[in-house]
Amino acid sequence: MPPARRILCLTLALAWFAVFGSARGVSAHLSSNAAQPSPYELRFLDLHTGKRLDVVYRSANSYDPQSLARLNSYLRDRRTGQIHSYDPRVFDLLHDLLVSLGRPQGEIDVICGYRTPWTNHLLHSTGHHVAVHSLHMQAMAIDIRVEGVSTARLRDAALALHRGGVGYYPHSAFVHVDVGRVRRW
Repeated sequence: MPPARRILCLTLALAWFAVFGSARGVSAHLSSNAAQPSPYELRFLDLHTGKRLDVVYRSANSYDPQSLARLNSYLRDRRTGQIHSYDPRVFDLLHDLLVSLGRPQGEIDVICGYRTPWTNHLLHSTGHHVAVHSLHMQAMAIDIRVEGVSTARLRDAALALHRGGVGYYPHSAFVHVDVGRVRRW
């Protein structure tokens, strides 16, 4: 090996060990980075109240009970004030949807979260097109839009995830997503 190349290799090796300390240090550095996935964070804007919520609800495989309680309260039935425990898969779906759209820090506009059976019946009986057995009543569905993302693109991204039902309402400019069986309308 020519002397200039040998000096370059030694310099690179010394720099490597200066940063990581040893091969064990490299392994520890790589595994510590792999063990710290980004937190699961969601940002919401309730279009009816104007209230915002920014919450980290999960780290790795562990849901934060206090954050879930905040989400449940935030997404309560706005007519009755009743709170229901949301299926956390809805939050994972929303997180993954934002990531798939290239907007992991995006804000979700909430049209409708949880609905009590009373509210669902009221809406149904007054001509709103809501399902009689809506998953909103089980806190397994949410109607949303994302600023800067067309509803068609939002629908397509939700459909690509294959994680539940996707309803497309272009005239009202929102998309329904749920964690029930995979279907579309």
